[in-house]
Amino acid sequence: MKYYDKLIFELSKEGRCGYSLPESPWEESTVSIPSGLRRTDRPRLPYVSEVDVVRHYTNLSNMNFGVDTGFYPLGSCTMKYNPKINEEIAGMAAFHGIHPLQPRSTVQGVMKLYSDLSAALSAITGMAAFTLNPFAGAHGELTGLMIMRRYHMCRGDMKRTRVIVPDSAHGTNPASAAVCGLEVVQVKSLPDGTIDVEHLKSLLDDTVAGIMMTNPNTLGLFETRIEEIADLVHGCGGLLYYDGANMNPLLGVARPGDMGFDIMHLNLHKTFSTPHGGGGPGAGPVGVAQRLKPCLPLPRIDGEEPEENAGRVSGFMGNFGVLLKAYAYILMLGKQNIRLAGPLATLNANYIKESLKDCYRLPIQTVCKHEFVFDGLADQSTGVTTLDVAKRLLDYGFHAPTVYFPLLFHQSIMIEPTETESKETLDSFIEVMRMIAQEAAADPDMVRSAPHNTPVRRPDETEAARHPVIKFFD
Repeated sequence: MKYYDKLIFELSKEGRCGYSLPESPWEESTVSIPSGLRRTDRPRLPYVSEVDVVRHYTNLSNMNFGVDTGFYPLGSCTMKYNPKINEEIAGMAAFHGIHPLQPRSTVQGVMKLYSDLSAALSAITGMAAFTLNPFAGAHGELTGLMIMRRYHMCRGDMKRTRVIVPDSAHGTNPASAAVCGLEVVQVKSLPDGTIDVEHLKSLLDDTVAGIMMTNPNTLGLFETRIEEIADLVHGCGGLLYYDGANMNPLLGVARPGDMGFDIMHLNLHKTFSTPHGGGGPGAGPVGVAQRLKPCLPLPRIDGEEPEENAGRVSGFMGNFGVLLKAYAYILMLGKQNIRLAGPLATLNANYIKESLKDCYRLPIQTVCKHEFVFDGLADQSTGVTTLDVAKRLLDYGFHAPTVYFPLLFHQSIMIEPTETESKETLDSFIEVMRMIAQEAAADPDMVRSAPHNTPVRRPDETEAARHPVIKFFD
């Protein structure tokens, strides 16, 4: 048994101790605690030495995967590298010691940063103004839809309760619309992966509040008829919402505001390099066109509270540490270099796609943007599935791509390399993907039983989802 196979409670031996605390000067204060709130039994804690604790958690950390340890081709999640200078800046005492309830006069530097970041995001996206309050992308979606509803309500247009969502959309789109009390209507995709404009026309009437889209879409394809779509939706009185999860390939190349979008959110923890995953923190700023500025939520940087505001979506102005890292990232790249991010991400994605399309099914034969989707192995006669390929990748030290999404294909494998990955890394990934395709043909049982080299083998994922074990003991 390897050391990290043991849980820390199994390392416990009574009498061992890994700490020494001074006598508490507050012993007498415990008498003021009501008896019903006092602990009657000693807490169930392990007896372990400091060296055992350090080794245990160090080994656990070595079992984690992240962008600092390997390639993360996770489609639609843009696991972009976070420059370490971002962390150094966010860790400066002048920043991490502030508190949201400080007098406004003592945080004017922070307020200037908020203002400058909002202006930079507006310039990059073509929006008129941003709120930095939302804490994540899904929170940003909800905020954007609240703004959409508030805009129609302020105009007395109360019957606009339907939101159109493409069948290839991110799952949060219909979920956010439903949470906002809106009816979700699905628009179909054409065989080439783009929106069926003729079907869209049949859905438009005076009950449509707007349409939620991302461009490029979830298949990594640019909606070339976006201006026509914008004219159609605006023509029936609706608004266009842009899901910023796929903004990375557009950096410095195109702006949602110029395409006709009225509202959008950005995932700063995707497009602007701040850490992603692990439960947070995140940031989902929401930008709006000029006529929607009064509907932005409170609180605001300028301190104004127009009657049209969409209410409060957070107590304060977002996750400052995440916003600070995004600001540092934008300043480090500057106007000249930020425009390289989108083309390089697009180049990397097309390089992988073209290198693997003889081994994996490519349902849509066209140039992609930041990501693309295979429909499983080219040879599916052996019964090796997309999930099997994903599990086998773990044995070679690569994180698996997104699988079985979007739902347009039965064996979807969505791959997204960001602009920060080198050609050597991409070549290694391509080589392994080709090896797995060869293994699937020569020894399918070996691939179907993968992974073989990971600390945790292949769990029953259905059982884990329906009956998760989330704590060590009852």
